[in-house]
Amino acid sequence: MRATSVLTKLLAIERTRVVAFVLESDKILLVVKSTTRRPRCGTCWRKCRHVHDRRRRRWRHLDVMGVECWLEAEVRRVRCPRCGVTTEMTPWAAHGSGFTRDFEMTLAFLAQRMDKTAVTRLMRVAWETVGRVAGRVADRLRIGDPLDGLRHIAIDELSYRRHHNYVTIVIDQHGHVVWAAPGRSADTLRKFFDELGQERAAALETVSVDLSPAFTSAIEERVPNATIVYDRFHVQRLAHNALDSVRREQVRNAVGPSAKAIKHTRWALQKNPWNLSAIDIGKLADVQRTNALLYRAYLLKETLAAILDRRQVHVARDKLLDWIGWANRSKLAPFRRVAKTIKQHIDGVLAYVRTGLSNARAEAMIGTVRTITKRSFGFHSAYSLIGLIMLCCSGLALEPAFHGPVLPPKR
Repeated sequence: MRATSVLTKLLAIERTRVVAFVLESDKILLVVKSTTRRPRCGTCWRKCRHVHDRRRRRWRHLDVMGVECWLEAEVRRVRCPRCGVTTEMTPWAAHGSGFTRDFEMTLAFLAQRMDKTAVTRLMRVAWETVGRVAGRVADRLRIGDPLDGLRHIAIDELSYRRHHNYVTIVIDQHGHVVWAAPGRSADTLRKFFDELGQERAAALETVSVDLSPAFTSAIEERVPNATIVYDRFHVQRLAHNALDSVRREQVRNAVGPSAKAIKHTRWALQKNPWNLSAIDIGKLADVQRTNALLYRAYLLKETLAAILDRRQVHVARDKLLDWIGWANRSKLAPFRRVAKTIKQHIDGVLAYVRTGLSNARAEAMIGTVRTITKRSFGFHSAYSLIGLIMLCCSGLALEPAFHGPVLPPKR
């Protein structure tokens, strides 16, 4: 058997054969040829009759026994009736890529499970290349349009580069990322609704967000029929932050026994009642006895949590209005601000009580993305970050390029 025939079998790419090879000092070059007679447009895959010209190109392939492997071929440029003059479709590489499909699939598989530094060293590519390849593979393997069939979505933002840059992420009802773009403004979210289109936007039933005014304004403008659900965590965190502000103010102003009683009470005040230890219960008793304002702030925080636990919307509305009145009369400026915010967004807050939806999946996904950024040691480009987000968080199941039978694991 000739060497080119052996290399063709080892290459194992359909409709491709090796016609020659060159061994160089640092790499092996395989000259390949497509076995298809009629060329197809590389963009729309339409058969083309007319050939414009021919050019030689190279593609990076998977290493062979630790040596870089490149494919070289004479590629026809065809005149497509739809796309004009463009490169023909090749069996071994995607249109416009300088890497073979096997190389890109293996690189994307590793990027799902390893940090970018390890991937760059293992595959011997540049740092930016990992993100670009991840984005191309995610776009190529995504089945259908991820924006089809959306009914319930959650929207959140992710910071990168030490919180100096942001990416807006949209998550569907299954917990998969369906869209991401740089920025966190209303204009950024309007781009999502532009891609979604009026018909699909009208089918949205609920949109779960935090209390961001930018996101709220874009949603009210583009999907006025959808129900805005404000995330319970962000609503309840307003009360927790207000409680901590009251505690700090009381610590600054307290003297004598009152100062000693409220010292080291931060976590006891913030905990849920069922998580309190005996020591925490004793601290709360001291606060109740010596500092009425701080204990009133604690009761306001716990009462708001109890209201959000209810499932009767009308009862929750009455209780929430009572809570707003109590907060306004409490002589506590931080809680008056919280009451004003909740009153402005009361319909969205009560939508959580009615639907039970929240940004929990979005926050969980943000945690996954933060793990990706940490193991990648940061990103300089939003495109690279979005590429890895879509690769790892959009529900794609990748396998490395492997030719031959898949053996079961040994037991």
